[in-house]
Amino acid sequence: MEDLNLEGWLPIRLWQEVGQWRVDWCWFGDQRLSQPFFSDAVEQALRLPFNQAFRRQTPLDALGQWQRQSPGLEPGAFIFHASRCGSTLISQMLARLDDHIVISEPPPLDALLRSDLPTAERCVALKGLMSAYGQRRRGVEQRLVIKLDAWNIGELALLRECFPDTPWLFLYRAPLEIAVSHIRRPGMHMVPGLIGASVLDDGTPFDGQEDYVARRLGRLLQVGLEHCRAFAGTAVNYDELPEAMAGRLGGLFRLDTEQRGQVFSAVSQHAKQPAQAFAGDSEDKRREASPLLRDRVERWAQAPYQSLESLRMVEAKTKGSVSTPKD
Repeated sequence: MEDLNLEGWLPIRLWQEVGQWRVDWCWFGDQRLSQPFFSDAVEQALRLPFNQAFRRQTPLDALGQWQRQSPGLEPGAFIFHASRCGSTLISQMLARLDDHIVISEPPPLDALLRSDLPTAERCVALKGLMSAYGQRRRGVEQRLVIKLDAWNIGELALLRECFPDTPWLFLYRAPLEIAVSHIRRPGMHMVPGLIGASVLDDGTPFDGQEDYVARRLGRLLQVGLEHCRAFAGTAVNYDELPEAMAGRLGGLFRLDTEQRGQVFSAVSQHAKQPAQAFAGDSEDKRREASPLLRDRVERWAQAPYQSLESLRMVEAKTKGSVSTPKD
């Protein structure tokens, strides 16, 4: 097989065509990925005249071939989360570091994780995909951090099989605050049928938006709890941020003293809208919650949240102090 030349190119889409998986690539050159989401970086890159004139598509096995020719960094950490709880803040803090590659919720990863490929074949492709994202395009990169979509907690076991030594965290927040955010502006996984089958499905009818959001959120927190216990994940509460990046999360991400200071330059900005200043909204969300939403969250999501908090406190005894969440 002849050598590939994919230097400066990154996978932006995986899809099936006549039963065969294919990869769509976009040229980034040495451009850093500093946007809140990978899709934002792709949208910007696709505006380049070069990408409007030239596109590359390959079979799926090109990922493995490119990995063999040009091995990239292996993932240094995975960020899982319950959505709307600070994961973008963490990824944007890490993106301030010149030697870090931060890939935030890349659609090709979700497509591959939830594909119907045999496990062994998926693992080979996942390693190739990570290697493609971990290319040292600027020559200074030392760490690769991947933030996944919220529902990908269901595929954690597969990632652990492929990358057994990669540390990971599960970030969550008081469930009522998450639920209010999704009532205001539903995420993809909070719209019936939008993301297809996932670990969040419970197979029973739901009674309105409040019931649907609360039940799926409860399922998300429960699976996160079970996986933290089974696969040695680090449970992190939103209320620990951003200070935890100077403490136990700095250790998880293997940041040195200088880096632990550098990441805080992102704290004053809104993580998802960097042009805006950040302002806390926990109290506003609690006041906004309707009695029905409060009832559904209490029924479906409060118990796994409290169990995550108990687990987090147990971790504190062996890994250092953690903050107490606000009421």
